Amino acid sequence: MKNFYYLAVVLFSIMITSCSVDHTNETLTITEAEKQNLNDLFDRSSFGEDEEEDESCITVNLIAGQNHVAGTVTVDIIDGNFVITYSTNEDWLIYGTHLSINNCENDDFPTTGSGNPKVGHFEYSTDSDSGVTEVVYIIDASDFEDRFCFAAHANVTGPTGGESAWAEGEDFPGKNWAMYVEGSILDCDTEDPDDEDPKK
Repeated sequence: MKNFYYLAVVLFSIMITSCSVDHTNETLTITEAEKQNLNDLFDRSSFGEDEEEDESCITVNLIAGQNHVAGTVTVDIIDGNFVITYSTNEDWLIYGTHLSINNCENDDFPTTGSGNPKVGHFEYSTDSDSGVTEVVYIIDASDFEDRFCFAAHANVTGPTGGESAWAEGEDFPGKNWAMYVEGSILDCDTEDPDDEDPKK
């Protein structure tokens, strides 16, 4: 049921959020086959009001201006893809995002000589003129055996005005306050609900 819930969230988010890959200027979207798969899942499932939401594989705060929790960044692995979601709290809007993800090897993040991240060189980015409350990235996870690291940056606006925001995690070696997050695919529930036998 966890996969049903997140697939529903992903489909809805993709419909309202355009995520462009910085270096190709293409739109991140799902294929027709994936859309059909989502439709099939909806036909076979129902959502009760009392059903508890399963936690994401990773959930960290989205920290704005070093001192404000502007929302969360979550990671799930669904059908062999990372689903990375930026969500804001009330009173905060996202006007742009930058995302980089790698195998946690040395020098995988684009950085300056002093170790500060170069967000303009991150592999993925989005822009919004009017501001949004959620941005979703779907990224192929097949090249990752276990460990993964990601740096999730956002330009946000809230009660304190415009701020730079980062997913809360480990500090980059540079002198600014940028952060990255480390995770393990093995710690995530990647089980396909179709593989589960309800009679067992």
